[in-house]
Amino acid sequence: MNTYQLKTPVAFIIFKRPHTTQKVFQAIRQAKPPKLFVIADGPRAEYADEGEKCAATRAIIDTVDWDCEVIKNYSDINLGCAKRVSSGIDWVFSNVEEAIILEDDCVPHPTFFRFCEELLEKYRYDTRVASISGDNGLSGLNRTSYSYYFSRYNSCWGWATWKRAWKHYDLYMKIWPEIKSIGLLKQVFLDPIKVNYWTNIFQNIYDNPSTITWDYQWTFACLLQNCLGIVSNVNLISNIGFGIDSTNFTSNTRNPYLPTDSMEFPLNHPPMMIRDDDADNFIEKNVYEITLLDFLKEEFKENMNKFHHILHKK
Repeated sequence: MNTYQLKTPVAFIIFKRPHTTQKVFQAIRQAKPPKLFVIADGPRAEYADEGEKCAATRAIIDTVDWDCEVIKNYSDINLGCAKRVSSGIDWVFSNVEEAIILEDDCVPHPTFFRFCEELLEKYRYDTRVASISGDNGLSGLNRTSYSYYFSRYNSCWGWATWKRAWKHYDLYMKIWPEIKSIGLLKQVFLDPIKVNYWTNIFQNIYDNPSTITWDYQWTFACLLQNCLGIVSNVNLISNIGFGIDSTNFTSNTRNPYLPTDSMEFPLNHPPMMIRDDDADNFIEKNVYEITLLDFLKEEFKENMNKFHHILHKK
């Protein structure tokens, strides 16, 4: 790795946490990308000290000391996580065809960058693949004897993608009513428990366009294109963002402080492009927490609503 020279642009998403931003920045600094896109949201008016925190975070970017073109997209006002991240990635792909993307709390192993870059090149024109993730997500378990496996899911804790894939992204999921009306998720998941879970998720996002969530919309886009996500067989990302200063999460139910491991090169590519159903089931159970109990609760609620509706008509 000491002689490896990264050529792929890196997109770095920051906000108001200089302590986590500094750690991710140091990892980027070691990789020395030739081009660094920086996406920053503005402070929220209701938090008196947030302007100072945002300024301290942005100041870290000004310490770039390697041969690098730094391109900044800083918002003066607070757009919120959903609009800021999605519009920032839109901006990145208005400039380049592919990129490695890191948020301010996702600390990558040094081998993460080469892993992404080699697979960005290998699958550059293969539209079956939409994303490359360094977040193993399996609590440290290895799924395969190869360097990576394929999944229907696309973790955004340290990832990479192409402009050709991101073009399908829509923050507002305008096609959702049509997808719901024709029952397309039943063809994607088959299992009614999973169909129910994702129907509720997508409906909630569609009904609340100002939500702080942006990544479920990316999952939605990839599912609609029937795309695969590449997932590293070893964990290459440590998420250090859980705590009181986090925007979305104050605790981590996914094995906190999961250590990273080194990816071995040359990569050992799987000879088949079939998603790992066991790995996806693990993610659904342990990350998304899709359970039969939740399904039964939703069924009960729906049946009660129908019952009250019938009574009301009478």
